[in-house]
Amino acid sequence: VMLVLLLSVLSLAAGGKVLVLPVDGSHWLSMREVLDGLRQKGHEIVVVAPEISLHIKPTKSFVMKMYPVPFTQEEMDGRFQAFFQDIFQEGSFLEKLIRRYQWIKETFAMFLASCRHLLYNKELISYLEESKFDAVLTNPLLPCGQIVAERLSLPSVFFLHQMPCGLEYGATQCPSPPSYVPRMFTGLTDHMNFLQRVKNMIFLFPNYFLCDFGFQPYAKLASEVLGRDVTVNDLFRQGSIWLMKQDFVLHYPQPLMPNMIMVSGVSCAHKKLTQ
Repeated sequence: VMLVLLLSVLSLAAGGKVLVLPVDGSHWLSMREVLDGLRQKGHEIVVVAPEISLHIKPTKSFVMKMYPVPFTQEEMDGRFQAFFQDIFQEGSFLEKLIRRYQWIKETFAMFLASCRHLLYNKELISYLEESKFDAVLTNPLLPCGQIVAERLSLPSVFFLHQMPCGLEYGATQCPSPPSYVPRMFTGLTDHMNFLQRVKNMIFLFPNYFLCDFGFQPYAKLASEVLGRDVTVNDLFRQGSIWLMKQDFVLHYPQPLMPNMIMVSGVSCAHKKLTQ
């Protein structure tokens, strides 16, 4: 009888099937450590990525499903080389701002084109639908992974450090008062005088413009694919768990919702130090 009971619960201990839609660059490098841990625990990992990327390359560690995109490796490498070169170029603040705006516009258009080619790749989407995944793991910095999760009606787990404009707090309805929580790049702390609080509040407005500029095309694309009107907040609101690469040692304390979990250091390699 005991043997039968043990065999009956064995399937409950089996690993799940995880669909991973990563964001390229350092985001992928930090997520890769987590995927190695999931694989060692018996989970089946399938990574979907564009054929052209900076760091996401086919590997024997995971099942990799690559899809074609409408740009070359030389074009992608040139985009990021131009960004690093621009940092050292001289010019007025306005000239630098215009160059940076143009770079963001062209780079976001490249990522959006990649997302569109994934969502309209009928063969790949059919494979994903038939594979019966348990969850989607993605970085919401680019919402393409969440659009796929919505298309497949799967719960999503977000793995991120921080979102621009505090979008994670709006999506989770998490309190983030500007009189208490310092915004990114302000240089402020969680102890602010009145003028600093005013500065923290003013800093929000241009950020909202930039976020609308960067994320609104994804909301339009999601509306096309899903057949209903979708906003950026609608997409992010569906995230089941937010794994935040933060902690209250390096970041100022602030309110969190129950599905926002701090996992700082989870992607660090744990090695024994020599004496």
